[in-house]
Amino acid sequence: MPHRTTRIAAAAVAALGLLTACSGGGNPGRGNTPPSSAAASSTAAGDGSGPKVPAPLNTQDLVGDNPCKVLTNAEATDFGLVAPGEKATGQVPGCDWRSADEAQNSIGLRVSPSQTPHGISDIYAQKARQAYFQPVTVDGYPGVYADTQDGRPSGTCTLWLGVTDQLAVAVIPAIGVGPNKSNPCGLAQKFAGAVVKHLKAA
Repeated sequence: MPHRTTRIAAAAVAALGLLTACSGGGNPGRGNTPPSSAAASSTAAGDGSGPKVPAPLNTQDLVGDNPCKVLTNAEATDFGLVAPGEKATGQVPGCDWRSADEAQNSIGLRVSPSQTPHGISDIYAQKARQAYFQPVTVDGYPGVYADTQDGRPSGTCTLWLGVTDQLAVAVIPAIGVGPNKSNPCGLAQKFAGAVVKHLKAA
């Protein structure tokens, strides 16, 4: 369990680290508190380079005191996860769900409004500095596989999902065993689809 949680936490710090560094928000390698929205606004992130969302989703569950509410227990169980999820205790807010079948496998969701005040455009603005960058659409909503470190060969993938034009969230599977280890990005997209479905109904 600690190893699984550590992998997601490390991936989350890496995923958000570039934005932190570019906005002057401390040392991303040590997982410092994300910078303020004002600091993030000073980057090139506000250039509007990313696609717009078709309609803003209800983010109450995402930005509330417990992001695990972004999936009901029934929704998490249907996805093959143990419910309820575990609220992330690190510097980046979010929730982690472990697989019901394999304790080594899990999916994390990270939410940092101060890091992505311009939604998915904040990620697009940093395209040149990413180790990988692949746009994708999730049920009509803009997303992009992108991270400053490429953990895909080891079963980790970061999918940024634009839920509003002022917020993007990171979905991060950490797959240690099983068929999804060779395609963690595909699993990230499926999970992001479940999140979109929940937020549409909220």
